[in-house]
Amino acid sequence: MTSEDPLSRFALIKAVLGPIMRLMFRPQVEGVENIPGDGPVILAGNHLTFIDSMVLPLVSKRQVCFIGKDEYVTGKGFKGRLMAWFFTGVGMIPVDRDGASGGVAALMTGRRILEEGRIFGIYPEGTRSPDGRLYRGRTGIARLTLMTGAPVVPFAMIGTDKLQPGGRGIPRPGRVTVRFGEPMEFSRYDGMDRDRYVLRAVTDSVMAEVMRLSGQEYVDMYATKAKAA
Repeated sequence: MTSEDPLSRFALIKAVLGPIMRLMFRPQVEGVENIPGDGPVILAGNHLTFIDSMVLPLVSKRQVCFIGKDEYVTGKGFKGRLMAWFFTGVGMIPVDRDGASGGVAALMTGRRILEEGRIFGIYPEGTRSPDGRLYRGRTGIARLTLMTGAPVVPFAMIGTDKLQPGGRGIPRPGRVTVRFGEPMEFSRYDGMDRDRYVLRAVTDSVMAEVMRLSGQEYVDMYATKAKAA
């Protein structure tokens, strides 16, 4: 049984939780037709709060695989098991991102998913925005698209941070918007996935489109540095 089989756990989660999520978050989805119906695709967008990773898989017709903290699937008790069941079911792949090898493991996982012809979701900022603004993207997104040739579909989460400020606690009901842009392809840079200037240019062009879709103020600084300040 494949990950996108109608009888898969992903389909079950969408069938069971989809109506609840729609009732709770009343998502307005724009441009979902921009996601190709088959083949490898990178979804790259902003990251405002924890529930972004719950909303995104449930508004996409295809399963979206994404990297998540391994602590999401290692929790104890009923809540821990339920979180593990949900996140692995919608496509989260737990990776220990701490340490020197964490970034490499995440990159290689994304590459494998794309080479299998699937969708890989990524937040180029690398972490949640500390203040609702859009921060500088990390170049892993550029490496992935240049290594695999997969198109990048930018997306914007709008309003999720109002329903779950700070990413903590139970989100309150309200309306969110998920906006997908047109696919971006970078075949003109084939073979240049080790050129840091190219990687930065590709990343910045993706982030510029995310900024256009989200309407966020852009900050030319990594979010992790802003959090540490």
